[in-house]
Amino acid sequence: MERLSYKIGKALFIALLVFIGSGLLGQEEKFLLKEGNEAYEKEDYAKAEEFYNKALEINSNFYSAEFNKADALYKQQKYAESIEILNSVAQNTDDIELKAKSFHNIGNALLESQKYAESIEAYKKALIINPNDDETRYNLAYAISKLPEQQDKDKDKDKDKDKNKDKDKEDQEKKEDEEKKENDENNEQDKSDQDQDKKDEQQQQPQPNQMSKEDAERMLDALNNDEKDVQKKVNKKKDKGKSKKIEKDW
Repeated sequence: MERLSYKIGKALFIALLVFIGSGLLGQEEKFLLKEGNEAYEKEDYAKAEEFYNKALEINSNFYSAEFNKADALYKQQKYAESIEILNSVAQNTDDIELKAKSFHNIGNALLESQKYAESIEAYKKALIINPNDDETRYNLAYAISKLPEQQDKDKDKDKDKDKNKDKDKEDQEKKEDEEKKENDENNEQDKSDQDQDKKDEQQQQPQPNQMSKEDAERMLDALNNDEKDVQKKVNKKKDKGKSKKIEKDW
């Protein structure tokens, strides 16, 4: 029995330590949340974010610290990061009020990002949870009033994009035409150079059926010489063929 009671006493002691430890941790995360809130009030939003991160290291499901961290990020104009955290809080918390505030702040971050259509949806979600939130209702009306302005800007952007596309297409076609013209000119020049080279070769090299002036003169000289030789031979034969005078032997 003593042994059994000892074991039970030891188990109760361990449980007590766990309870005390968890209580201390709970106090620490709340202390860090408080420090973060004080830094936030002093508009030291980066410092506040550090305290909230430390609190979340102790308890990753500490949604109040997570919500306040998102608010500190919002104040630093880190809207995308803020929206991501607030979406997580809205999806995971069982606190209805905190869920509604998360959607409200999502709407604010989207409003600052000039994403009016998306901010309208976020405010509507907040009002579904808390229909009596006048601030959310006011922000919703403001976002709705800004939506046509945004749509006009989007139309202008689309027009500018179309103009830029047309201009890019026109520039590309102009560039292609210039390149084609340049290539055609180069081809014409190459053809002209080739024709000139052929002419030069024809001038430098006599054609098979043609004779250069020098060759013609040499041939004429040769013919003249041959003709003179032939004439000499003919005259010689004539001389031999003449009858000799025969004297009579009286």
